[in-house]
Order: sequence, then C-alpha cells, then structure tokens
Amino acid sequence: MRAQEYPAAFCSIAVMAKASYPGQAKTRLCPPLTFEEAAAFNTAFLKDTADNLIAVSADASIAGSMAYGPPGSEAFFRANLPPAIVLHEVWFPDLGACLIETMRKLFAAGNRVACVLNSDSPTLPAALLAEMASVLAEPGDRAVFGPCADGGYYLLALKSLRRGLFEDIAWSTPIVAQQTLERAAEIGLPMHILPEWYDVDDCEGIRLLMGELLEGQPYSRSLRSNPARHSLALLKSIVSNSNLRERLDAFTPPRPAKLEGAVG
Repeated sequence: MRAQEYPAAFCSIAVMAKASYPGQAKTRLCPPLTFEEAAAFNTAFLKDTADNLIAVSADASIAGSMAYGPPGSEAFFRANLPPAIVLHEVWFPDLGACLIETMRKLFAAGNRVACVLNSDSPTLPAALLAEMASVLAEPGDRAVFGPCADGGYYLLALKSLRRGLFEDIAWSTPIVAQQTLERAAEIGLPMHILPEWYDVDDCEGIRLLMGELLEGQPYSRSLRSNPARHSLALLKSIVSNSNLRERLDAFTPPRPAKLEGAVG
C-alpha cells in the first residue's frame, strides 16, 4: 500500500498505532475494562495524540503520522483522524522490525529527523515534543529519548537510522529503556533524555489518567499536560454510566507480560 504523499518536514513523528477493534486493542486493560471500553480508550488516545502533533506542528516544522496496523485497517484511521495525519501501514510480528521500518519510511520521505512515539500517553506535554525538535535542530549527531515510568520509552528520535537501537531488545520488559541507552552508549551516540512520562497500559495508568483529567492531579508540576479532550470526555462518560471506580479498586493486576501500545 502506498503511503500518502506529503512535503518533507524537518522532523516527522510517527505514532505506533493499532486499530481499535474490541478484543484486539489495549487488551491488557481487560479486566477491569471491557473489550469495548478498552477499544474506545485506544481511539480516544489516538485522537488526543493526533491533536497534540497538529498543535506542535503550528510552531515547528513537524509532520505527524501514524504507523498503523493491522493490514486492512486504513479505513478506521481515516475515519477517526484529521487529514493532516499521514498514514503508513507498518505491520511485523516483531516490534523492533516495526520501528526500523517506520524510521526507514520517515527518512526516505526526506525528513531530517525521524521520531517514533507511543500511542497511549494522551496527556504527554507538547513541550516535550517541541524540546525534542529543538535539540535535534542543533549541529552534531545525537538522539532524543523519552523514558516511560514502566521501563519502556514513549519517544525515540534520530538524525539517521540506527538499527542497533531496535535489534535484539527485550521488548515488553522493564529493561527496554536501559538496553536502548546501553546500545546508544556502545555506538557512541549522544542521548538527550527527556523527562519521564507514563503510558496507560494497565490499571495504574488508568488511575494516573483519571487523577490528571478528572481530579486535577498533575503528573508533573513543571510541565503542562496535553488536555486530552477525547480521553476526558470518554472517562466522564464511563465513570458516569458504569462502576469503573469500583472495578479499579477491586482489581489487583499481575505484573504485565507485554507493554501493549508503548514504543518500548
């Protein structure tokens, strides 16, 4: 499938995205969520992330896109995302292969910086994306890395494709960020580290999201969160029409075996 044609930007950011099919998207949130609720959250996160990318692009030469799957799901993304978001079908069994192919596509399109971004941090501050672009506009080779609270990462941006950062990584484990930083050190690639953020891939993530959006409890006191209006509307609806709070209180999740939706 041919990707959309679009003018090259200084920096292209691709969200690693999955279509919101119940029983296939954000399944690690089930229980306590139903498959339908988890799929609805996935859609809300994608919409909020798209809004974030478009807002940042108003002040910087940044192009937003989605590296999506599964194959045949283009109609879902076209129906739910603004036309400004470019679509690339990228689908391999191995996450590392998906990230490498996404980076390859972004650089092949003429972008000077390529960035992969997770799909489940709807409140990620736009300032962190702007900082990434600003750092990589400086002379010299370097990368920008955004660690997640669970040991993965929400963002990795490069000036050239470095396959070694994505190969033989213990994906979906708490050592993904550590391994990636070690690989960068081995090849002598300077790494600018952004502040930690969280992704919503388990009950604790849902609680953090509810705290931010419903209870006014900021995740960071120094950074302004993305308002995540789609996630906010969905949370209000589910909390008002179901016993979500009680389900969260009653559920003690096992430690995740897969960090679904996260880049790392």
